Amino acid sequence: MASIFSRPFLFGLTLGGLAAFLLASIVMQTTSESHSDMAPTSNAETSTEKKPLYWVAPMDANYRRDKPGKSPMGMDLVPVYEENANNQFGEGVVSISPEVVNNLAVKTTQAKLDVLTLPITASAVVEYDQNSIVHVHPRVEGWLDKLYVKAQGEPVEKGQPLYTLYSPQLVNAQEEYLIALKRGQNPLIKAAKERLLALQLPKELIEKLNNTQAVQAYITFSAPQTGVVNQLPIREGFYVQPGTTIMSIATLDKVWVEAQFSAKQSPLVKNNLAINFVADALPQQQFSGLVDYIYPQVDEKTRLVRARIILDNAKHQLKAGMYGRVAAQIKSEQAQILVPLQAVIQTGKQNRVVLELAKGQFKSVEVELGHQSNQFVEVLSGVMEGDKVVTSAQFLLDSESSKSSDFLRMQPSENEHSAHSMPAEQQVAHQAVQSATVMGVINSIDAQSRILNISRDAIEKWNRPPATMDFIAADSIDLHQFNSGMSVHFTFEIHDDFVITSMMEMDIMQHGGH
Repeated sequence: MASIFSRPFLFGLTLGGLAAFLLASIVMQTTSESHSDMAPTSNAETSTEKKPLYWVAPMDANYRRDKPGKSPMGMDLVPVYEENANNQFGEGVVSISPEVVNNLAVKTTQAKLDVLTLPITASAVVEYDQNSIVHVHPRVEGWLDKLYVKAQGEPVEKGQPLYTLYSPQLVNAQEEYLIALKRGQNPLIKAAKERLLALQLPKELIEKLNNTQAVQAYITFSAPQTGVVNQLPIREGFYVQPGTTIMSIATLDKVWVEAQFSAKQSPLVKNNLAINFVADALPQQQFSGLVDYIYPQVDEKTRLVRARIILDNAKHQLKAGMYGRVAAQIKSEQAQILVPLQAVIQTGKQNRVVLELAKGQFKSVEVELGHQSNQFVEVLSGVMEGDKVVTSAQFLLDSESSKSSDFLRMQPSENEHSAHSMPAEQQVAHQAVQSATVMGVINSIDAQSRILNISRDAIEKWNRPPATMDFIAADSIDLHQFNSGMSVHFTFEIHDDFVITSMMEMDIMQHGGH
């Protein structure tokens, strides 16, 4: 085991030696009552003679020196001491003095049992309500003599003339109707009139035919509804037939918003979920609606799941093709243990948090994570309600504790028999991953591919000079917190790519370290 003491503490040992000796004697005496094989007098006597094994940077345990000095961030290096192997809190416990706790700005918070509110967001695009679109087709063959709508996107009103058609079939149908009228045979008149209606001859033209007894060669057809022309594949002079689409008319009173959610978010999206939409073109306007349909397939290229939201658009502010984002707040189905997101250390192989077991006593434990919000993450196992988790300087504490930790949380005495160490093969696999912690400046961020171009500092332990290169951000990193030009302190691992497993803005770290 290892413990870390600050230099002010060492300088103060002479003045406080007697008090420290007495305190150590009391602690060791108390411990010896339950562990007769321990030698408190020997431990107390030798603790004042310990020498530092090495010095490390507070924010990067990989930066080690054999003497005091400054870290690349300008912070004092912290001494590391050999610790007594027997520890009441088990393997992997790190002991640090109050002075070092203060210098490192170690902060803790209690794990709590609560319901997590999960924010979900996704890119989206406005589309016409497909259920409201009317496709205009002729019922007869003929030639398009006149087209009153000239371009796609034109607004039309119900009853407005759309096109004029010349059709020999319509001429013949009118002549048959006039013959039936002259004969005065009601069954023939009824059949001829029904044929005209079936061919979509307007009722007012049939009345005009009754009055004038004159066949009209050119028939004008009107818009069946108010809306916008979203398809116009023909032009004047075209020959058309019943299978020809002359145009399509869509309404804007209601619109569809097609949102694309990640596969991780998709289980949270349910039908009738209340959701908000903000268009890029209307950043001050928020539109509310409900999820109407979740498509059953995942897009093969983007691996995203589409969902359809219906929005009221009475003022026609939203236009088809507008881009924007949808957002919703979803509460998890049951209460879980919650810890701050920044308390979790994600290595790619394992998720860990650092617990404060007692004053100055810290240990890394493995945790299983659930859903996460912008601030908190669910812990399914590894932490209990009321445990103190470290939220600042946890990376240094973890780097020391993880060298010998079994990553198991201390259980109540009746369950102690269930604790066991990590299998040897798992430890080997964990150690095989090469990682480094370094500072750098973000040059660019591609949020879609999660690729960051960073100009990093030199990596001394690998003897690598400064370089500008691409890194891939792990899914646990919220890229919305970072911008181009930002100075960051990050840890990456070497797999098939360079994968960033943790990253923090330098300004935040420096503020926390003073």
